[in-house]
Amino acid sequence: MKLDAVLWDYDGTLVNSVPKNIDITKTILSIVAPHLTGEHLPKYLHSEALYHEVNHAAKNWQELYVKYYGMSDEEMVIAGSMWAEHQEKNQTQVSLFNGITKIIDRFSDIRHGICSQNSQKNIRNVLEIHGINGPFKAVVGYDDVSNGNQKPHPDGGMKCLESIFGHTNSQLLMYIGDHEADTQFARNLQSVLGGQAKVISVAAAYSQSDPSGWAVQPDHIATNVEDLTSIIGKYL
Repeated sequence: MKLDAVLWDYDGTLVNSVPKNIDITKTILSIVAPHLTGEHLPKYLHSEALYHEVNHAAKNWQELYVKYYGMSDEEMVIAGSMWAEHQEKNQTQVSLFNGITKIIDRFSDIRHGICSQNSQKNIRNVLEIHGINGPFKAVVGYDDVSNGNQKPHPDGGMKCLESIFGHTNSQLLMYIGDHEADTQFARNLQSVLGGQAKVISVAAAYSQSDPSGWAVQPDHIATNVEDLTSIIGKYL
């Protein structure tokens, strides 16, 4: 059985968006929770290294905002609703991880999709700028899925498959992401697809994540981008 499609996370998997995400978070905090700015800025927003530490430690963005940034539940909900808008407004540049373009070009005959908590418009703009938008037949972002159904809920994956194929009858898929929640997302998507469907999970450890401590283990770990060549190739 060969791969029907390769689905990707965006932040920390296709692109290194940490500088932009830090800047956006600071802006949103200044609006929603000004008491967490200035000298009271959460320490995890002081450097990329500290941001990586908690971004991969948190189960999801809600826990990141509340447990590690110190926001109230109410502030977190408001901040989440502002994220897509500020992702599109923020002009901080993001870069593809070295080698990603080569991977996409090599497997351009496969249908690709993105299931992300970034803004669809923002993602599409970056794909176009870097000339890799062609193979991506679907992009499902934060603004395409209800707040309660964000990853690891499988709703975004089902929307992505529907957009790619016009149905959700795929038998073999791959999902690549840098967070434990991405591995859980792959498991949840496989469960809701049912039958003989298989969703292979790949951890993008090249973005400084450490899958060894995850409660939900991926099927494969890519310690560098080039590892994706053999991992994807195994299922063709």
